Amino acid sequence: MTKIANIAKNTSYLTLALILQKVISFTYFTLLARYVGPASLGQYYLAISFTTIFAIFIDLGFANVLTREIAKDQSRAGRWLASVLAVKLPLSFLAALATILAINLLGYDGLTRSLVYISIVSMVLDSFTATFFSVVRGFHNLKYESISSVIFQLIVLGAGYGALLAGGGLRLAMGALALASLFNFIYSAIVVRHRLKIALRLIYDWPLIKEIIMISWPFAAYAILQRIYTYIDSVLLSILAGDTQVGLYQVAFKIIFALQFLPLAFTASLYPALSSYWQSNREQLTVSFERALNYLAIISLPIIVGAIVLSDRIILLFTSDYSQAVWPLRISILSLFFIFLNFPIGSLLNACDAQRRNTANMAVVVIVSVALNFLLIPFWQATGASVTVLVTNFLMFILGLVAVRRIIVYRAKRNFIVVTKALVAATLMGVAVYLGGSYLNIVAVTLVGAIIYFASLLALGGFKKEDILSIFRSFSRGQINKNIETEIKSEL
Repeated sequence: MTKIANIAKNTSYLTLALILQKVISFTYFTLLARYVGPASLGQYYLAISFTTIFAIFIDLGFANVLTREIAKDQSRAGRWLASVLAVKLPLSFLAALATILAINLLGYDGLTRSLVYISIVSMVLDSFTATFFSVVRGFHNLKYESISSVIFQLIVLGAGYGALLAGGGLRLAMGALALASLFNFIYSAIVVRHRLKIALRLIYDWPLIKEIIMISWPFAAYAILQRIYTYIDSVLLSILAGDTQVGLYQVAFKIIFALQFLPLAFTASLYPALSSYWQSNREQLTVSFERALNYLAIISLPIIVGAIVLSDRIILLFTSDYSQAVWPLRISILSLFFIFLNFPIGSLLNACDAQRRNTANMAVVVIVSVALNFLLIPFWQATGASVTVLVTNFLMFILGLVAVRRIIVYRAKRNFIVVTKALVAATLMGVAVYLGGSYLNIVAVTLVGAIIYFASLLALGGFKKEDILSIFRSFSRGQINKNIETEIKSEL
């Protein structure tokens, strides 16, 4: 099976898994939001945001390095994993200690502190799980990670909502997250040990550890900056505007975050192949990148238009207590286009040894993000944080494209034509959804809108019938090689 075939196959499986995962996750988030209200929801996600920022000091970019290097030479997987685990173990204790000190120094109340303490357990376990699955990704296998992601969310939904109904409060709800993280940790370790036949051990191979650190530090710097960028807004909202504003902002943020399974699934399987193409086939590297941008643009635009038109009705899913989240949602959802396209851009830079440029771009974005949050949150609160999200994701997109042009011969016209057609189709869909919104429920109007969009896009030539068929064929081992390779060659 070729690497191109693996891209399609892994994307198909992981996409299906992530759809289930996000549906379950969003269902739980909706139930949680309705049950606890904006202020308590703000406390819950403040704790998660706080520990997530510190979690990167455990990994320090090792996951990306493991996937990339193992994809190049799978025979070294055991040695690389053992050396990474030897470094991560002491880092886990240091990161946990730093998190505890920080939350106490900032003077948060007892409930918030206890939520952070419980979340630390998830922080450590999830970091090791990410390491194990990064090894599996290096073998071009995402099946086990797909299974794990769904079971994780089922545990959170069942245990978390059960705890709330039993009157256990936020502490037990956070405990459900730790329980799910424990399952993921055990499952991923079993996959590495028994499926890949790689021993789980610690090896203090100092020359190799030094090599890993030298390779990973740009990834680490980027990951630190990315975590700060993604979660600092919730922390600043808590400090500058209060927990209620965090809860309102999280409604908009969670909707956007839930939709990221599409670029996440695609680039998860694309990244190892891009690393290989960088070494052996630069023309195919360019084709794969341009096609990724086309697919993600086609997917993101109707979601954006639909969410803007239906924002009032979407917010009602969380009860009228969250009515002030309408404008944060409308503004934040515009950034989805740039968020989607930034996934393959970042993957290309990392795969092509341009991680330092990716890190420099993120550093600029983080500085702008913190400055804008301090400027806008005191005046516009959650809406101000949403404006920051839109501006900074656009900035990251522009900086990324500038860097991409230094690596490949990027043919922007091809993407521009597809985006223009998709935008026209999305506009037609938006008009139909707006006019039909008064007569149909939100599920029916969404289905009608999707049909109108894809029918319009097909009529405009935005994609081919073969593009859809290739997704279904990706589940067939016998057909996948021939069909996908034919499509790639047609683009050359």
